[in-house]
Amino acid sequence: MANDTIIETSDTSFEQDVLRADKPVLVDFWAGWCVPCKQLSPLIDEIASEYGSKLAVAKLDVDKNPAVPTNYAIRSIPTLILFKGGKVVDQIIGNQRKDDLKRFLDSHV
Repeated sequence: MANDTIIETSDTSFEQDVLRADKPVLVDFWAGWCVPCKQLSPLIDEIASEYGSKLAVAKLDVDKNPAVPTNYAIRSIPTLILFKGGKVVDQIIGNQRKDDLKRFLDSHV
């Protein structure tokens, strides 16, 4: 992984990494075969660096960890879900432009 500030979460660590986090967490639901996910990945790295003091960023591979995506009804990837206090605050689906993603985050953190 290019950015060591990004949490690699999983079905087993999701509760601790995301739901019990002491600050908001942006979770990137992705898969290795997903071209839009790969295109979004550098932007996720930038967001993790720029917003590190305000929120945590986590990635969850939906192929290796099917339980969490099922619990949150993930039907399309990439899906980005923002969690605050263990609850879903908002989500966006599909590849994003940086300014759109920043607007999304700035409205919540």
